[in-house]
Amino acid sequence: MGRPRTEVAATLGLTAVTAVWGSTFFLIKDVVTVLPVADFLAVRFWVAAVVMVAASWPQLRRLDAAAWRHGLLLGAVYGVAQLLQTWGLEHTSASVSGFVTGMYVVLTPVLAGVLLRTRTPGTTWLAVLLATAGLAVLSLRGLAVGFGEAVTFASAAVYALHIVGLGAWSDRRQAVGLSTVQMLAIATTCTVAAVPDGITVPPDGGVWAAVLYMALVAGAGALVVQTWAQAHLPATRAAIVMTTEPVFAAVFAVLLGGESLGPRVLAGGALVLAAMYLAELGPRRSRRELPAALDPPAEALHHEP
Repeated sequence: MGRPRTEVAATLGLTAVTAVWGSTFFLIKDVVTVLPVADFLAVRFWVAAVVMVAASWPQLRRLDAAAWRHGLLLGAVYGVAQLLQTWGLEHTSASVSGFVTGMYVVLTPVLAGVLLRTRTPGTTWLAVLLATAGLAVLSLRGLAVGFGEAVTFASAAVYALHIVGLGAWSDRRQAVGLSTVQMLAIATTCTVAAVPDGITVPPDGGVWAAVLYMALVAGAGALVVQTWAQAHLPATRAAIVMTTEPVFAAVFAVLLGGESLGPRVLAGGALVLAAMYLAELGPRRSRRELPAALDPPAEALHHEP
């Protein structure tokens, strides 16, 4: 029996989101040479937030109080993850940061089991291990655990928490409104981090063009699609799909950055894609089998440090 079309569309949509994220690596690398990281994140997410509020005002007005609470909490969590990842990157290499951040693929089923009391099938755990191995092959050239790695691992845990919370609270009928509330909270969180040193805006049209692409396509558009997709996919499957981000980053590096398609890229990419394939074919539980009200897990999410 075939899978529902919406489930297939959700997987394809989430894959497209990771491809867009993968396309931003070169842009971010260039932008942060002229803008402080927190300032860049604040400007990027406020541009996205303003556009999303203007475009989704009717949907925002229809959100109930619970959706606003969930959206604000999820956005704050995501904003903290962004800042932790960035601060960690200042103290470790980009390759190690990419691997450690990708550990959310392991942490997501653990948190889903603790907070949502969901059981992860054995084939999904195998997919998680394959994805982790693929990330290691793609990224690692030695790993020494220090402050930067610890902070980055904390960001991975917070990203996993966001994936689990979004999977529990997302509703396809409220995807646009919930995404907009999240974006407002993300922008506010990043602004709080940027304000102490003053906020610097992009200095020229080229930087503004990059920021606008990351704000509207990789920010607003991607968050709406992710929120909608996670209304149809279990959190662990979503995390496995999102591990294709470094694969897409490597593809863009080869196509646009002049890098060579070496054996590490081919082997690591193959492992990640195999993990995604296994997760898609393996036994899965419908979201309808999750606790209907999610009240106890919601409490747990609210108290997560």
